[in-house]
This record gives sequence, structure tokens and C-alpha cells, in this order.
Amino acid sequence: MRGAQAVLPPLHGEGRRGGAEPGWGAKAAHSARTDPTLTASRSVPPHKGEGESGALLIHGYASLWGVADLNGDVVARGAFADSLGRTGAGGVRMLHQHEARAVVGVWDEIVEDDRGLFVRGRIADWSAEARYAQALSRAGALDGLSIGFRTGKARRDGRLRVLSGVELWEVSLVTFPMLPGARFRPV
Repeated sequence: MRGAQAVLPPLHGEGRRGGAEPGWGAKAAHSARTDPTLTASRSVPPHKGEGESGALLIHGYASLWGVADLNGDVVARGAFADSLGRTGAGGVRMLHQHEARAVVGVWDEIVEDDRGLFVRGRIADWSAEARYAQALSRAGALDGLSIGFRTGKARRDGRLRVLSGVELWEVSLVTFPMLPGARFRPV
């Protein structure tokens, strides 16, 4: 399609330091939350950690309040509220390694809580890339989360950039999250 191309955030902070597009970045966080609502009862249970359609159920934190990432970005509590109020979880894509062509699942829940931005979703089996992401996740070889976003509001605090307004576009499953301890896990 000529003329109307989608603009997506660059990988892991590209464009922020020495690049052409300021305001883009990536963020991730460690998964340590257990949520009893993630394991719904089923008449015929699928394999452990899998949804009814063969999807792999996962959860984790895509951002933590007040934790600096490798680019020096810190997300303030409530930074995603306006964006999520407009789009909900359905407006945020689940990608593999921030690749726009690699939509590997869907996010069923994205909420701000006391710790950060909690996400719950399903890695699908609808494409080779999605099945690859499932296999890597099951093996423990893929467990990082990273966000693609546009900065709405930020301020400087020394070497840090404090983000107080973020337009969330996607949460990716990544090998190397921008926040070194950032992780998700199968339910």
C-alpha cells in the first residue's frame, strides 16, 4: 500500500540516542506475579499452561514503577492510564522481538497495579513465528518483555528521563529486555 505506511516504534530505544526519532523507547519488567484468575477451569484440560486453542498462556510485568532501564528511562506510576483508557488491552499488540510482521499472540489483560504494568495474554499457534515463540517460551529460552511506545510526557531528572505519559503500542516477547530483570512466564 503506497503512501499510507504504518509507523512503528524502533527496536529497544533506537532513535533516542543519536537517531532520528526522539520519544521512542522500549521498557520491560520482571514477572513475579501469580494471579489465580489466569487458570480458568475447562471441561477438557489442555496441556499445562496452554489455552483451549493450543495457545500458551503467559503473564508478567511489562513495566515497573520507578525502575531505570538501560537507556535511563524510568516510568512513573499512572503513565499508561490514558493510553489504556483509550485502547484497552485489545489495542496493544503482542509481537516477537518488536517485529511488526510477527504478531504472535494477543494480550487479554493489561492493567496498572501497585507494582507496575501487569500483562496477561496468549501466545498463539497461528503462524510459524508464533509457534517458534511458543517453543522458545516453553523451553525457557524466551522470557523477556519489552514495550514499544511513544512518549507523551516526560521530564529530566539528572541522567534519567522520567516518563509520566506513555502511548503504549505493543508489548513484545524479547530475548534481551531493556530492563535486565524483565521477564514473563507461562501460567
